[in-house]
Amino acid sequence: MKITIRNLLLSLALMCAWITATAEIDFLSKADQNSWAAELASPEFVPVEKAYSVDVVVEDKRLLLNWTIRDGYYLYRDRFKFGSVDSNAVLAAPQFGNGLFKWDEYFEKELEVYYQQTSVVLPFTTDATRLNLKIESQGCADAGLCYPPYKQWLDIDLINGIVEISNQPPATNKQPDNVGDTASLPLALVLLFALAGGMILNLMPCVFPILSIKVLSFTMNHKTDRSRHIHGLVYTAGVISSFVAIAIAMLTLRAAGESIGWGFQLQSPLFVIFLIYLFFIMGLGLSGYLEIGSSLMSVGQNNQNEEGLRSSFMTGVLATTVASPCTAPFMGPALGFAISQSSSIAVLVFAFLGLGMALPFILLAWIPGLTKRLPKPGPWMDVFKQFLAFPIYMTAVWLLWVAGRQTSIDVAAAVIIGLILLVMALWMWKLNSKPVTRLIAAALFVAALAVPVAAISESNLEPEFLTYSPELLAELRDDNQPVFINLTADWCITCLVNERVALSSEKVIGLMGANGISYLKGDWTNSDPQITELLGRFNRSGVPLYLLYPRGQGEAVILPQILTESMVIDALNQAIN
Repeated sequence: MKITIRNLLLSLALMCAWITATAEIDFLSKADQNSWAAELASPEFVPVEKAYSVDVVVEDKRLLLNWTIRDGYYLYRDRFKFGSVDSNAVLAAPQFGNGLFKWDEYFEKELEVYYQQTSVVLPFTTDATRLNLKIESQGCADAGLCYPPYKQWLDIDLINGIVEISNQPPATNKQPDNVGDTASLPLALVLLFALAGGMILNLMPCVFPILSIKVLSFTMNHKTDRSRHIHGLVYTAGVISSFVAIAIAMLTLRAAGESIGWGFQLQSPLFVIFLIYLFFIMGLGLSGYLEIGSSLMSVGQNNQNEEGLRSSFMTGVLATTVASPCTAPFMGPALGFAISQSSSIAVLVFAFLGLGMALPFILLAWIPGLTKRLPKPGPWMDVFKQFLAFPIYMTAVWLLWVAGRQTSIDVAAAVIIGLILLVMALWMWKLNSKPVTRLIAAALFVAALAVPVAAISESNLEPEFLTYSPELLAELRDDNQPVFINLTADWCITCLVNERVALSSEKVIGLMGANGISYLKGDWTNSDPQITELLGRFNRSGVPLYLLYPRGQGEAVILPQILTESMVIDALNQAIN
């Protein structure tokens, strides 16, 4: 059985619930646990062009766009967009087919989606013999992956009805969204935009504290012009090389068929969590809780030449890493131009972005007059350094929100637990130098890293469910459908364990889907009069409550408060027979 800190905590809570239960229940056996763990597997996702394909038919003054959707994937209705690349063509309102309504956790509302296939009728008027369109769609996989918006360009011969479909804009009309015709911009002007956009990045809340600490090191440690010049150049090298590395990675992944964009490194939850830990440790260092010495976290505070140069370079790398998603208005044309040009020009544009970001520091390093205007060293510097810890902590909070949106609230909670274990490890390490104490501190540090990784790796299977309401229940029962109702709450530990152990089993999910058993979920995390009324009808004052209505008009069967996979499967089989 896969054991994590979260599963351990849930198991302890479950034991308490089991001891106080009034009914004798045979809890999950070791064999069931091993079977459940063995069934968890990481899904494999296909590229977006293989998940969704479109075929276009020309019918007089309208287009019929037929999407074929891979099993297990779906498209959002309200994410379709259609635009004419030619100014002499007018598109009418598209006509959509009916889809299915699905609760979307990302958008947090019911959305209409299409499975298997869908068609869109697009009327148009034009006097030309060719029609150039741009279409955009967006979809997700049931297993949890959501693709970014997918853009395609149509070149349509209206005379012969021939349609060419490309995922790249036509060579004569390279028009990134909301940018205008950047291909017509002179290269020098685009590089100027990139330079200005890079400079603006220094003002981003996630970058400014890092650079402020670096500037303080000029006042404290670099008394000679030569020292300032060298550190300025090394910092610039760190920034520019990081921008170029990101550009090369983007171009390489695009060539391999990946659909990515600027700031793509923050699309990895593990990388985001790494940054959370990094910024949290930096904040502790700035607050004076721990001394980090001359490592990356010290961002240039050490005055030893070799380590100081390394720190200057890594400061540039760190600043670039967290600045990349903070796109500024001047960066739009430059980035739009870069991705539509050759690799050499794209890398040049990104290099100028890095040069722009490093430019203020270069000026400070090479113009003596600016250095002389810096405040003189004094006690205020330590106070200011401690103050800068707070925006660093806020950056960690922002990244925690990003990680939570990418994954789940469970992963966000695991990261917080990891940070607490990290502080405890640092506290134990500083407590004394005894081997036992240091060993415990090292174990806590390993646990701090393992908890969020384990939380991300855990499978998050759950049947498709509908939100409970009395009207929906009555409608399903009138249609002679078996119904399973799960009344739960986020603060109910037993509910979470049951969902993880029993209700998320692939066997349970498959049995429900194969036999048309409707799964209704009532969330009692916040007060809900309809759920309270249903609980009272069955003489319950709290959750969990599991009800299984059989096919027909029979009475609901109440399942135990602690579930196993085999128990749920037996109950479902009885309901459909």
